[in-house]
Amino acid sequence: MALRVSNLASGYGRLQVLFGVSFEAPSGSVVSILGPNGAGKTTTLLTVMGVVKPWDGVVELEGVDVTWLPPHRKVELGISLVPEGRRLFPEMTVEENLLMGAYTKRARDKIHDSLELVYTLFPRLKERRKQKAGTMSGGEQQMLAVARALMARPKVLLIDEPSAGLAPKVVADLFQTISQLKKEMSVLLVEQNVAAALEISDYSYVLENGRIILKGPASELVENEHVKKAYLGV
Repeated sequence: MALRVSNLASGYGRLQVLFGVSFEAPSGSVVSILGPNGAGKTTTLLTVMGVVKPWDGVVELEGVDVTWLPPHRKVELGISLVPEGRRLFPEMTVEENLLMGAYTKRARDKIHDSLELVYTLFPRLKERRKQKAGTMSGGEQQMLAVARALMARPKVLLIDEPSAGLAPKVVADLFQTISQLKKEMSVLLVEQNVAAALEISDYSYVLENGRIILKGPASELVENEHVKKAYLGV
C-alpha cells in the first residue's frame, strides 16, 4: 500500500476540521476525495503532507509511519503536493520552476530523466520552457504545477483542486494526463468537479463535514443516489 491514512483528526486553533478520516491510495491507482466546499478536503491533504499538524491518527507511506515528519522529509521519502492555486514562481521560466521541484538528493540524481518524463507528459511545457511562468494561461500553469511536483520523483502525488478556474476542454486534457500518472505512482486527487474526478478514479471517498460518508470503486459511486443528487445533478 503506497499511502494509508488511519483515523486522521486535525484542525486550526481550536476548530476541529477532520474527524477520524481513513483512506488508502494503493500503488498504481488514482484515488479521489470528493465533497463540497468546506468539507475538509484541502485540510486532509495538508495534514497528510505535514503542513497542518495532525491532532490524532496515523499516516503511513509504504508501511512506514510518517505522521509527524515535517513536509520536506515527506518529500524526500516520496510524497509530493500540487497545492490549490498552483503557487508557481511567476518571474521564473518554466524550466526554472521545474528545477525548483527537484531539490532533494534523490530527485537531483534523476533530474534529466525527470525533465524527459514531464516534457513527454506535457509537450507544451517543453515548447514554453524559456517562457516566464506568470505569462502562461491558467491551464498551462496548472500543468506546470503538476510537472514541478513530479520532478521530486514521488511515490504518492497529492493534487488539490486541479480543475479550479479552467475551461472544460483544458480540464479534460489535464485529467487525461493525471490518469496516465498511475503507471508511475499513486495519485490522490482532491476535486470538486465530481464527474471529471470519478471518470479517471479507480476508487473514491466522499468527505462531508470532516467525515468520510461514502467510499467505493468510482464506477459504483457514479450510480450512488446521494452522489447523483448532491454532486452530479441527476
